[in-house]
Amino acid sequence: MLDPQVLLAAYRHGIFPMAIKGKNEIGWFSPDPRALIPLDGRFHIPRGLERTLKQKRFETTFDTEFEPVIRACATSHGETWISEEIIQSYCELHRQGHAHSVECRCESKLAGGLYGVSIGGAFFGESMFHRQRDGSKVALVALVERLRSSHFALLDTQWMTQHLARFGTFLIAKSDYLRLLAGAVVQNCQF
Repeated sequence: MLDPQVLLAAYRHGIFPMAIKGKNEIGWFSPDPRALIPLDGRFHIPRGLERTLKQKRFETTFDTEFEPVIRACATSHGETWISEEIIQSYCELHRQGHAHSVECRCESKLAGGLYGVSIGGAFFGESMFHRQRDGSKVALVALVERLRSSHFALLDTQWMTQHLARFGTFLIAKSDYLRLLAGAVVQNCQF
């Protein structure tokens, strides 16, 4: 298991771990540029997702099923960077109050979700999954609403994907990211 204090120190400096596929080792990454989801008015909810949200088919909760969420993330993408060592390490961060999950349910069944790490006013999104259409997207909207209401400054998604680009995710230079990160991690925000 990764030392929780080492993990938190790495995140404070813009570094995160991933299991190396096909090997029994952990790699450490700090991409340049870095992808962020805006927590201001630039966050975009696609029209189809707006309709889904209005239907209120899904219920969202926070931190009620952390381990099932991270395990679902590990199995939903085929071969994954989420190893058993990563799972155990983040479950320990969750027990210590630093890792969080958003669960999305439909008819009481887990339909999607996401997890990440929180330090001060920074949230580092790690992975998401869905079992039903829009399950992960509804969880992301709930996360953004939670972070906004708690006055978080930063929602880091590490890399840009087509999926995240639809929400207004943007890239910034690593030097700019590290400057934003330094200010965010010292804020007194509660997830």
